[in-house]
Order: sequence, then C-alpha cells, then structure tokens
Amino acid sequence: MRTFFPKPDHIDKSWHVVDADGAVLGRLATTVASLLRGKHKPIFAPHVDTGDHVIVVNAAKVVLTADKADAKLAYRHSGYPGGLKSQSYAELLERQPEELVRRAVRGMLPRTRLGRAQLNKLKVYAGPDHPHAAQQPEPLALPERAKART
Repeated sequence: MRTFFPKPDHIDKSWHVVDADGAVLGRLATTVASLLRGKHKPIFAPHVDTGDHVIVVNAAKVVLTADKADAKLAYRHSGYPGGLKSQSYAELLERQPEELVRRAVRGMLPRTRLGRAQLNKLKVYAGPDHPHAAQQPEPLALPERAKART
C-alpha cells in the first residue's frame, strides 16, 4: 500500500464557528484539535496540513469540571533564572479566557512545525463577536457529551 499524499488542489479549507458557551474545556479542545488537523476529512494525512480554520467564540463561558479551576496551574517562564510564573486556571479564565482555550488545544496538536502551523488556524474570542464574517464560517454544533451537565 502506498502512502497517500493529498495535493494542494485537493485540500479545501473551510471555516467553522464553535460556541464555547457551557462547553467543557477538554472536550471542546478535542473537537477543535480534530478539525484543525483535518481528521474529519477522507483525505487526511498526518504529514500534511489538511485541516480547517476554527473560530471559537464565548471562550469566557467555558466550563472546567471537578476542582480543576483551582487545582490546575498554568506555568510560563521568562527565560531568566527564577522566572517561573504560575497562576490557577480560575485566574487564567478570568483574565485571559482566550489563552486558556488556546493552551488546551495546543496540548492536543503535534509538537512540530506542522502543529504550530495548524494552531495558527485557530482564532479564539472571549465574547460572541468575531471579525471573520467575510470568510462565511459555518456554525458547528458540539456533541452533546461536550456540554456541561446542569
């Protein structure tokens, strides 16, 4: 069996809008990462960027289950000795909800230049508005299991 190489003219990149209102962060991130990689397409190849562009709106309304909001910490390092900073996911959700969603999706993509290129196709916004109306994005409904139980 030969390896399938999708040609650039076969790859059709569409735009999707995902509403994160009431969605569980990890389940939202798996759906978005799958769209970014192109795993939902029949022409998927792990070494070629066949994925779509994804716009996530209402990132400030994403839900963290259990006590992850207070227990999990997000780290960053300045590059200098003693420059390790940490903040809880609750603080990150309050201050930078876009970064919280972006970090969750980034963790589910390959750690290569292909993964970085796929992450560039992710646009995250804290509120319901986005400036990508000209791309005519299609609304994408999340699976029922991705929504938080109330």
